[in-house]
Amino acid sequence: MKKNQVRNLTFGALVAALYVGLTFVSQVFGLASGAVQLRLSEALTILPVFCPAALPGLAVGCLLANWLTGCALWDVVFGTVATLIGAVGTRLLKTHKLLAVLPPIAANTVIVPLLLRYVYELPDAMWYLVLTVFLGELISCGVFGTLLRKLLEKTGLDKKLPG
Repeated sequence: MKKNQVRNLTFGALVAALYVGLTFVSQVFGLASGAVQLRLSEALTILPVFCPAALPGLAVGCLLANWLTGCALWDVVFGTVATLIGAVGTRLLKTHKLLAVLPPIAANTVIVPLLLRYVYELPDAMWYLVLTVFLGELISCGVFGTLLRKLLEKTGLDKKLPG
């Protein structure tokens, strides 16, 4: 029993570290935040399909990434909530692998534009913010997340994840 707990904790920590690292990669290209964003780290939201230990890892990773990249407090909190809601939705849809990418896309498309408009006071129209966040999430979660899922399945690594 203790071995599984350590394995789950280690995997969650690895997911958190990867999320932070990939967010920093996006930040180098100016895509980690703002009206137009493409967080490579959001591809990791597919991991709850395979492993529930990814859920706290994604939440902690998002919280740390938002904090370390200088996001406003409201963004640290509600950006993390958006990622967690999406990841939980992904876990709930684990048997519907094509649909499993939709919850993080939806959660971020609803929450992040509100943060951009009201916390960061971006003057862009709300429809524009919704569209740009949606497209970024569609690429990150929909395309890259699906590619990650297929890679894990093709290599058999999905069977080696805790869970």
